Amino acid sequence: MTYQFRKAIPSELPQIWAILQQAIARRKQDGSNQWQDGYPNPEVIQNDIDKNAGFVLIEGDTIIGYSALLINDEPAYKKIEGKWLTNDDFVVVHRIAISENHLGKGLATKLVGFIEEFAKINNIFSIKADTNFDNFAMMKVFEKLGYTYCGEVYFRGSSRKAYEKVITKEEIR
Repeated sequence: MTYQFRKAIPSELPQIWAILQQAIARRKQDGSNQWQDGYPNPEVIQNDIDKNAGFVLIEGDTIIGYSALLINDEPAYKKIEGKWLTNDDFVVVHRIAISENHLGKGLATKLVGFIEEFAKINNIFSIKADTNFDNFAMMKVFEKLGYTYCGEVYFRGSSRKAYEKVITKEEIR
């Protein structure tokens, strides 16, 4: 199947929000407290789209995944209990979610691959991300793709596992 990764547009907010609501429910079913406090919400997604930071994964004409990408813009990453691998420009990844109807196909891995391509296109060689300490599926994706655990960062009073991947020039196609 052919997938496309591109910036989200305002009219797609309802489909994106539906995917995020599914992910919120999955986190709850897994016994996690991640995303159980009213975040993310439609206003957060609208803000992502308004800032050109919201991105969708598409199969055919259907949105099947979402993530937010920021460049050098995550204040919480300035205070890490641990150490980042680099201090250069970086892409921040937030709010990765895959549609309930498309789980089990390796699409979170594919989505992160598209994010790495986005970084390369923008001549950025570091990707930083974080996830809840009990989001084992996301940690598995990061580990599979060669991300390094760097320590902990804090969001809204809770610690998150912080990861970074440095893309070498040899990996650029």
